[in-house]
Amino acid sequence: MLERPFDEMRARHLLRRACRAAGLPDPDGAALLALGENAVFDLGDPAVVAKVGRVPSAGAPGCRAARELAVARWLDGRGIPVVRPHLPEALDADGHPVSFWRRLPPAVRPARAADLAPLLRALHELPDAPDRPAPAFPLPRRELLAPVDRWLAAADGRVDPADAAFLRERKESFVTALAGLTPVLPPGPVHGDALPRNVHVGPDGPVLLDLETVSADLREHDLVVLTLAQDRYGLPAEEYAAFTEAYGWDVREWPGCAVLRGARETASAAWVAQQTPENPAAAAEFGRRVTSLRNADARVRWSEF
Repeated sequence: MLERPFDEMRARHLLRRACRAAGLPDPDGAALLALGENAVFDLGDPAVVAKVGRVPSAGAPGCRAARELAVARWLDGRGIPVVRPHLPEALDADGHPVSFWRRLPPAVRPARAADLAPLLRALHELPDAPDRPAPAFPLPRRELLAPVDRWLAAADGRVDPADAAFLRERKESFVTALAGLTPVLPPGPVHGDALPRNVHVGPDGPVLLDLETVSADLREHDLVVLTLAQDRYGLPAEEYAAFTEAYGWDVREWPGCAVLRGARETASAAWVAQQTPENPAAAAEFGRRVTSLRNADARVRWSEF
């Protein structure tokens, strides 16, 4: 039996089931905020945001969603401003994890790269000390390239097989290269997807969002993200400079930066593939990204999805 595509209609069906199980009102009027690894909905009234996982979970009700909720409680307890859960546990909807979060007050302005820097510094400086202990649960490594094969498989028949094969081969080369990196910063907790879009600037200041990829790995993972944002998505140079000044170090000084950046590019190109079943424009973007990687052309700008 063919797996049903994870589109807005499917996500709304799953959301409805989860809301019913949680005793929340029918979400017919919920506004779709994002459709990526999760479908994110604003329920309106009550002031709750729901995240519906794209991938059915191997565990109930979803180890990734459950870990994100646990991470939020841990970081909140350590004094780092983060989004807070509405319900303590994720729910299961036809095998998909659904988590519910308190809606933040309206943003006072768009987040900038410099808003991200103090949040990352606070996260990166978390010591394993009695007053600020490590979490009571294990944090995984930042498996940046692990989902590449799954993302490409989701696009089977919708993208050029040669492009998919190129990314698989490129992924394997970076898996080997990553294993040989020597970091400058001491390894520890990282956000894993450190971008301004994952910061909400409310009346009380910046708040860190989307904690699914919080991991324990090279701190450089969080800093390389913005080098890619500048090169591929047009982050202004002055914003990048403001970020490095606020953080206190420019990862481009590190010899391993190109390797980690290349791995991130590989994952970012493959990530678009899973969008092709419900978004025809994703196939064109996937092709553009792969072509730019084949040609080693860092001047090609990528569109955000």
